[in-house]
Amino acid sequence: MKIGISGASGQLGAATVAELKTRAPDAHLVGISRTPEKVSALGIEARFGDFDQPDSLTKAFAGLDRLLIIPSSDMRPGVRAAQGHDAIQRAVDAGVEHIVFTSALGTKSAEVPHLWQSYFVPEQSLMRLAKKWTILRMAYYAESFVDEVRMSLSRGIHAATSNTPVNFVARDDVAAAAAGILAGQGHHGAICQATGPAALDGAARASLVAKVTGKSFGFAAVSVSQYREGLAAAGLPPFVVDAVLSIQDMWATGGFDVTTGDVERLTGRAPRSLEDALRRAAL
Repeated sequence: MKIGISGASGQLGAATVAELKTRAPDAHLVGISRTPEKVSALGIEARFGDFDQPDSLTKAFAGLDRLLIIPSSDMRPGVRAAQGHDAIQRAVDAGVEHIVFTSALGTKSAEVPHLWQSYFVPEQSLMRLAKKWTILRMAYYAESFVDEVRMSLSRGIHAATSNTPVNFVARDDVAAAAAGILAGQGHHGAICQATGPAALDGAARASLVAKVTGKSFGFAAVSVSQYREGLAAAGLPPFVVDAVLSIQDMWATGGFDVTTGDVERLTGRAPRSLEDALRRAAL
């Protein structure tokens, strides 16, 4: 069996490759990236493929039985939706039997510049075009929250536009879940949800940070306009501000207030907690 991993030089892609080496030792792994030389260092076949050059994907996807498509980090309005659709179409044209797409919890129809649009469009394309498909929706990265804590720890407060609970998942757990799908059977037509063990509201998150760091740390709910002003004052480009605000909307409307047992079901191990991620970061 030949399994392709797009974005294999990125953090999630490389982690998925490592998991597949253990879970599917007899599989032929193909890493697809704009920087194939970095993929070669992983000890697998490397192929050039660039979402912004769709023709390159036709060659990159040739001969694959299964393929994991990881969206790019491009936050320009509408770009990721087009990239995702084109990648799926190219994979179908190349004859890939089973396509797995990583998405976000709570994904639903949305308009540009909301980030849900960048997941919803490819999900629809996948279900419509692929012979066999699986969607792996993930909670908010625990590592991303850790980065936010690093930036706000000196101020002693973390702000969000709501106190709605949010689930956090470790990147390695998402990679293990993706590998479980790619190496396993019976996942066609499934929408799996990779989550951590619990969803935490703002106060609970702040309390956890204080517990782990031993420092005073609180939570503040601010208005959308206040949040926007803060992002703009930090010098972020308008399209990045819109993307970050759409994440806040995902949080506020409960998109990430989901907890499942899918990680353990797909991997055979319990997912890591947010506390574990904070302790590993040695803040």
